[in-house]
Amino acid sequence: MTEEVVLFWACASLALLSAIATVASRSAIRAAVALLAHIISLAGLYLTLAAEMLAVVQLLVYAGAVVVLFVFVIMLIGPSASPPRESASVVSRTLAALLVASTGVVLVPVLWRVGAAAPEIVRCAPSEVGCTQFGSIEGLATGLFGPALVPFELSSALLLVAIVGAIAVARGRHGASEKKGAESPGSPDGGAGRGASHATGHGAAGHAGGGHG
Repeated sequence: MTEEVVLFWACASLALLSAIATVASRSAIRAAVALLAHIISLAGLYLTLAAEMLAVVQLLVYAGAVVVLFVFVIMLIGPSASPPRESASVVSRTLAALLVASTGVVLVPVLWRVGAAAPEIVRCAPSEVGCTQFGSIEGLATGLFGPALVPFELSSALLLVAIVGAIAVARGRHGASEKKGAESPGSPDGGAGRGASHATGHGAAGHAGGGHG
Protein backbone atom coordinates (compact mmCIF):
# COMPACT_ATOMS: atom_id res chain seq x y z
CA MET A 1 0.00 0.00 0.00
CA THR A 2 1.53 3.29 -1.12
CA GLU A 3 1.52 6.60 0.72
CA GLU A 4 -1.08 8.06 -1.65
CA VAL A 5 -3.50 5.22 -0.91
CA VAL A 6 -3.05 5.66 2.84
CA LEU A 7 -3.59 9.43 2.53
CA PHE A 8 -6.69 8.85 0.39
CA TRP A 9 -8.36 6.48 2.84
CA ALA A 10 -7.46 8.68 5.81
CA CYS A 11 -8.86 11.82 4.16
CA ALA A 12 -11.93 9.97 2.87
CA SER A 13 -12.74 8.59 6.32
CA LEU A 14 -12.26 12.01 7.92
CA ALA A 15 -14.41 13.66 5.24
CA LEU A 16 -17.25 11.18 5.81
CA LEU A 17 -17.17 11.43 9.60
CA SER A 18 -16.87 15.23 9.63
CA ALA A 19 -19.74 15.60 7.14
CA ILE A 20 -22.00 13.49 9.36
CA ALA A 21 -20.92 15.51 12.41
CA THR A 22 -21.65 18.78 10.61
CA VAL A 23 -25.28 17.95 9.87
CA ALA A 24 -25.93 15.95 13.06
CA SER A 25 -24.45 18.28 15.67
CA ARG A 26 -26.91 20.43 17.61
CA SER A 27 -24.22 22.91 18.64
CA ALA A 28 -23.42 25.54 16.01
CA ILE A 29 -19.80 25.83 17.16
CA ARG A 30 -19.23 22.08 16.93
CA ALA A 31 -20.86 22.03 13.50
CA ALA A 32 -18.49 24.80 12.33
CA VAL A 33 -15.46 22.88 13.65
CA ALA A 34 -16.67 19.71 11.91
CA LEU A 35 -17.11 21.70 8.69
CA LEU A 36 -13.52 22.93 9.01
CA ALA A 37 -12.29 19.34 9.40
CA HIS A 38 -14.32 18.34 6.35
CA ILE A 39 -12.77 21.14 4.26
CA ILE A 40 -9.25 20.12 5.31
CA SER A 41 -9.97 16.49 4.43
CA LEU A 42 -11.21 17.54 0.97
CA ALA A 43 -7.98 19.46 0.46
CA GLY A 44 -6.11 16.25 1.28
CA LEU A 45 -8.17 14.38 -1.31
CA TYR A 46 -7.24 17.00 -3.90
CA LEU A 47 -3.59 16.40 -3.07
CA THR A 48 -3.99 12.70 -3.80
CA LEU A 49 -5.27 13.68 -7.27
CA ALA A 50 -2.21 15.88 -7.90
CA ALA A 51 -4.48 18.97 -7.82
CA GLU A 52 -2.32 21.19 -5.66
CA MET A 53 -3.97 24.40 -6.88
CA LEU A 54 -7.43 23.23 -5.88
CA ALA A 55 -6.11 22.13 -2.47
CA VAL A 56 -4.63 25.56 -1.79
CA VAL A 57 -7.79 27.36 -2.96
CA GLN A 58 -9.88 25.04 -0.80
CA LEU A 59 -7.90 25.99 2.30
CA LEU A 60 -7.67 29.71 1.53
CA VAL A 61 -11.26 30.34 0.47
CA TYR A 62 -13.29 27.90 2.52
CA ALA A 63 -11.20 27.25 5.63
CA GLY A 64 -9.74 30.76 5.77
CA ALA A 65 -12.81 32.81 4.87
CA VAL A 66 -16.11 30.94 4.87
CA VAL A 67 -15.64 29.05 8.15
CA VAL A 68 -14.31 32.20 9.86
CA LEU A 69 -17.39 34.08 8.65
CA PHE A 70 -19.63 31.32 10.02
CA VAL A 71 -17.91 31.53 13.40
CA PHE A 72 -18.30 35.33 13.48
CA VAL A 73 -22.02 35.05 12.74
CA ILE A 74 -22.44 32.34 15.37
CA MET A 75 -20.71 34.49 18.00
CA LEU A 76 -22.85 37.51 17.07
CA ILE A 77 -26.20 35.73 17.35
CA GLY A 78 -25.05 33.57 20.26
CA PRO A 79 -23.92 29.94 20.26
CA SER A 80 -27.14 28.83 21.98
CA ALA A 81 -29.45 30.59 19.54
CA SER A 82 -31.50 28.00 17.70
CA PRO A 83 -34.99 28.05 16.15
CA PRO A 84 -37.75 26.16 17.95
CA ARG A 85 -38.30 22.61 16.80
CA GLU A 86 -41.61 22.00 15.07
CA SER A 87 -43.37 18.78 14.20
CA ALA A 88 -43.18 19.60 10.48
CA SER A 89 -39.40 20.03 10.65
CA VAL A 90 -39.03 16.68 12.44
CA VAL A 91 -41.09 14.96 9.74
CA SER A 92 -39.12 16.60 6.93
CA ARG A 93 -35.81 15.65 8.57
CA THR A 94 -36.95 12.07 8.98
CA LEU A 95 -38.01 11.87 5.33
CA ALA A 96 -34.70 13.44 4.22
CA ALA A 97 -32.72 10.93 6.29
CA LEU A 98 -34.67 8.02 4.82
CA LEU A 99 -34.14 9.37 1.30
CA VAL A 100 -30.39 9.75 1.83
CA ALA A 101 -30.13 6.29 3.37
CA SER A 102 -32.04 4.65 0.52
CA THR A 103 -29.92 6.50 -2.05
CA GLY A 104 -26.76 5.29 -0.33
CA VAL A 105 -28.02 1.71 -0.24
CA VAL A 106 -28.65 1.86 -3.99
CA LEU A 107 -25.40 3.63 -4.96
CA VAL A 108 -22.88 1.78 -2.78
CA PRO A 109 -23.20 -1.61 -4.53
CA VAL A 110 -23.12 0.06 -7.95
CA LEU A 111 -19.99 2.06 -7.15
CA TRP A 112 -18.35 -0.93 -5.49
CA ARG A 113 -18.55 -2.89 -8.76
CA VAL A 114 -16.95 -0.11 -10.77
CA GLY A 115 -13.43 -1.28 -11.57
CA ALA A 116 -12.12 1.44 -13.86
CA ALA A 117 -8.37 1.81 -13.83
CA ALA A 118 -6.97 4.94 -12.22
CA PRO A 119 -5.90 7.55 -14.79
CA GLU A 120 -2.18 8.12 -15.23
CA ILE A 121 -1.31 11.62 -14.01
CA VAL A 122 1.93 12.93 -15.44
CA ARG A 123 3.72 14.91 -12.76
CA CYS A 124 5.98 17.79 -13.67
CA ALA A 125 9.53 18.13 -12.44
CA PRO A 126 10.02 20.58 -9.56
CA SER A 127 12.23 22.80 -11.71
CA GLU A 128 9.85 22.88 -14.70
CA VAL A 129 8.29 26.29 -15.40
CA GLY A 130 4.83 26.64 -16.99
CA CYS A 131 3.68 23.15 -16.17
CA THR A 132 0.34 22.29 -17.78
CA GLN A 133 -0.40 19.12 -15.84
CA PHE A 134 -3.78 18.39 -14.31
CA GLY A 135 -4.23 20.49 -11.17
CA SER A 136 -1.69 23.20 -11.98
CA ILE A 137 -2.68 26.84 -12.42
CA GLU A 138 -2.32 26.76 -16.20
CA GLY A 139 -4.02 23.39 -16.54
CA LEU A 140 -6.92 24.50 -14.33
CA ALA A 141 -7.36 27.73 -16.30
CA THR A 142 -7.25 25.85 -19.62
CA GLY A 143 -9.96 23.44 -18.51
CA LEU A 144 -12.09 26.03 -16.70
CA PHE A 145 -12.18 28.65 -19.43
CA GLY A 146 -12.11 26.14 -22.27
CA PRO A 147 -14.48 23.15 -22.40
CA ALA A 148 -16.06 24.03 -19.01
CA LEU A 149 -16.74 27.70 -19.76
CA VAL A 150 -20.52 27.34 -20.21
CA PRO A 151 -21.08 25.29 -16.99
CA PHE A 152 -18.85 27.75 -15.12
CA GLU A 153 -20.96 30.72 -16.24
CA LEU A 154 -24.19 28.85 -15.51
CA SER A 155 -23.00 28.13 -11.97
CA SER A 156 -22.29 31.86 -11.54
CA ALA A 157 -25.84 32.68 -12.64
CA LEU A 158 -27.19 30.02 -10.26
CA LEU A 159 -25.30 31.56 -7.34
CA LEU A 160 -26.64 35.01 -8.25
CA VAL A 161 -30.21 33.69 -8.29
CA ALA A 162 -29.64 32.02 -4.90
CA ILE A 163 -28.36 35.30 -3.40
CA VAL A 164 -31.33 37.28 -4.73
CA GLY A 165 -33.74 34.63 -3.44
CA ALA A 166 -32.13 34.65 0.02
CA ILE A 167 -32.42 38.46 0.19
CA ALA A 168 -36.09 38.30 -0.87
CA VAL A 169 -36.91 35.65 1.75
CA ALA A 170 -35.07 37.59 4.48
CA ARG A 171 -36.89 40.82 3.62
CA GLY A 172 -40.24 39.05 3.62
CA ARG A 173 -39.65 37.52 7.05
CA HIS A 174 -38.36 40.83 8.44
CA GLY A 175 -41.43 42.71 7.18
CA ALA A 176 -43.78 40.07 8.59
CA SER A 177 -42.08 40.18 12.00
CA GLU A 178 -42.28 44.00 12.08
CA LYS A 179 -45.98 43.90 11.19
CA LYS A 180 -46.66 41.29 13.85
CA GLY A 181 -44.74 43.34 16.43
CA ALA A 182 -46.72 46.46 15.58
CA GLU A 183 -50.02 44.62 15.98
CA SER A 184 -49.09 42.88 19.25
CA PRO A 185 -50.65 44.27 22.50
CA GLY A 186 -47.28 44.76 24.18
CA SER A 187 -45.74 46.88 21.41
CA PRO A 188 -45.02 50.59 22.10
CA ASP A 189 -47.08 51.74 19.13
CA GLY A 190 -50.04 49.66 20.16
CA GLY A 191 -49.83 51.00 23.72
CA ALA A 192 -49.60 54.58 22.51
CA GLY A 193 -52.59 54.08 20.25
CA ARG A 194 -54.66 52.62 23.06
CA GLY A 195 -53.58 55.43 25.38
CA ALA A 196 -54.61 58.04 22.85
CA SER A 197 -57.97 56.35 22.28
CA HIS A 198 -58.61 56.16 26.06
CA ALA A 199 -57.67 59.82 26.46
CA THR A 200 -60.01 60.79 23.62
CA GLY A 201 -62.81 58.74 25.17
CA HIS A 202 -62.36 60.29 28.60
CA GLY A 203 -62.26 63.80 27.11
CA ALA A 204 -65.45 63.18 25.19
CA ALA A 205 -67.13 61.82 28.31
CA GLY A 206 -66.03 64.92 30.29
CA HIS A 207 -67.43 67.31 27.67
CA ALA A 208 -70.69 65.40 27.64
CA GLY A 209 -70.95 65.59 31.45
CA GLY A 210 -70.23 69.32 31.42
CA GLY A 211 -72.94 69.89 28.84
CA HIS A 212 -75.49 68.01 30.91
CA GLY A 213 -74.50 69.98 34.02
